[in-house]
Amino acid sequence: MWRGAAAALLCLGAACLLGRGFDPRAWLLPPPPRGRLLSVAELARYRGAAGEPGLYLAVLGRVFDVERGRRHYGPGGAYSGLAGKLVGRFYDEDGAPTEALRQAEAAIEEALKFQAESEQRKQQFPPCNSEWNSAKGSRFWCSRQSGGVKRDWTGVPRKLYQPGSRGSHCVCVRTTGPSWGWPASSEHNDRGDLDNPHLEEYEGCHPLAEQCVLKV
Repeated sequence: MWRGAAAALLCLGAACLLGRGFDPRAWLLPPPPRGRLLSVAELARYRGAAGEPGLYLAVLGRVFDVERGRRHYGPGGAYSGLAGKLVGRFYDEDGAPTEALRQAEAAIEEALKFQAESEQRKQQFPPCNSEWNSAKGSRFWCSRQSGGVKRDWTGVPRKLYQPGSRGSHCVCVRTTGPSWGWPASSEHNDRGDLDNPHLEEYEGCHPLAEQCVLKV
């Protein structure tokens, strides 16, 4: 089980590096001497400690020189635990990629795709502002920057249900213009995303109100 969790964590970390603009070509080390791979013992010499020759990081079997990121990867840094790790199962002794590497790269692609889809959903349905107290109950409202998404529309609160889930959360929904993904000339050209099948109105709240108060 721990091996599966470690592999998932590694793929997620690699996906984050790639998703944040990490450019492997700028950091990748040149081929090692005599065309061989670095062994675990050799890589362990490059953890950035005093007297060691450098600071290297291995991601999916590829070795990077992260000396410029010493404050993050060096001793005492937030990611120092990653420095000097080499997962040997991603390349064989001849340096050829293994099936494990291909599976990991596919997992990274899925993670990046999920990240992009999540960001798209957040732009389409920004989270509401919300507050609760024992006297007044819950209040949900929308603004032009609720959910941390700055936009030129305010929207109205709605419950958004994720497919396959019974739970919901409050999002702000556009009420005018074409719905997300529809051309301006479509029949749904002036109701925004109000007709999305995964949305539900709050009971007792006016359909076009910018805030809803649910009393205790």
